[in-house]
Amino acid sequence: MGARKIYLDNNATTPCDPRVVEAMVPYFFEHHGNAASRNHPFGWEAEEAVDYAREQIAKLINADEKEIIFTSGATEADNLAIKGVYEMYSRKGNHIITVKTEHKAVLDTCNKLEKHGADVTYLDVKPDGMIDLAELEAAIKPSTIMIAIMWANNETGVIQPMKEIGQICEKHGVLFFSDGTQAVGKIKTHPREVGVHLMAFSAHKMYGPKGVGALYVSRKNPRVKVTAQMDGGGHERGMRSGTLNVPGIVGFGKAAEIAMQEMDQDAARLSVLRDKLENAFKQELEEVYVNGNVNHRMPHVANISFKHVEGEGLMMTFNQEIALSSGSACTSASLEPSYVLVALGLGDDLAHSSLRFSLGRFTTDEDVNYAIEAIKKGVNHMRDLSPIWEMYKEGVDLSKIEWAAH
Repeated sequence: MGARKIYLDNNATTPCDPRVVEAMVPYFFEHHGNAASRNHPFGWEAEEAVDYAREQIAKLINADEKEIIFTSGATEADNLAIKGVYEMYSRKGNHIITVKTEHKAVLDTCNKLEKHGADVTYLDVKPDGMIDLAELEAAIKPSTIMIAIMWANNETGVIQPMKEIGQICEKHGVLFFSDGTQAVGKIKTHPREVGVHLMAFSAHKMYGPKGVGALYVSRKNPRVKVTAQMDGGGHERGMRSGTLNVPGIVGFGKAAEIAMQEMDQDAARLSVLRDKLENAFKQELEEVYVNGNVNHRMPHVANISFKHVEGEGLMMTFNQEIALSSGSACTSASLEPSYVLVALGLGDDLAHSSLRFSLGRFTTDEDVNYAIEAIKKGVNHMRDLSPIWEMYKEGVDLSKIEWAAH
């Protein structure tokens, strides 16, 4: 089949847009100053470039540039938001509410805080991946200081009802933090408009470079304060010390500017390709399920289960040519199904048989056609070898079979 390589894993990372790389190059050599060097032109140039990028990024999310704090990525921004608020508001309370389908950068940070006295509620989601707003409101206590809910899920693309969550937070005087990593630069994400007070996001998910991200921190109504997690020099208005990654930040700014101009047309084009992919599988294969709410999700993401086919095995039939991620992650010796899909109530069989397709700016129609054919072939091949599929085809009720223990 030749050495064709198709990249459909844009939720893991996106390629840098060539226009972004072009904007960054001068800041590695000609304009190599430290943005904190206040006493010579090299430092001033760097500072000016950072200020401009901050404006470009603020404009994308409709914020004030003073509300953008640069970090090394969304994981650091998640940590700064959650730990920073927990420490700063500890007098008010120690209760945080989050969701079982959050990214590990949020869940692991909350787990860590539990060891330091935090009381954390992990909400379930409905079978379509959406939270239950009544359950969220019922979980709020007098000691609740923060609700941490992602804008869009990295595995299913499901978009949470941000405005309604924001209204609940406002009603109860609770801070609302959102990991916006998968949404910013791809759909409209204006935190102030929906009542989000802190939002983490990253350049490398929106065609910018890796290793640079940001935390939006509201400066008015309410003015939010976070305790710094990195000390040394008081950079980023005292919230995040460390020499700024000037070329990275310049690239981040350029990526934000491009996203602002091209986001809507990208989204329209990619949702057509995604639907084409899903429909091809549903029409031409049996027992195919799309996971997550199909009406409230990112335009470029499809999470699909191919029943009675093991996802990792299926990927081996095409992973030399097509980059995707499967619903099971290797954790040490055991193959655990994706915790996100388990939280949706999928049985292990469906969770293990899922693939996540995340299309991107550089995905073509030909790429999608090629992927459809290769994956159909892979699914049929795997099912031909499967005794379970044979039993299913013969009408055996697999749920009634008692499997012998090894």
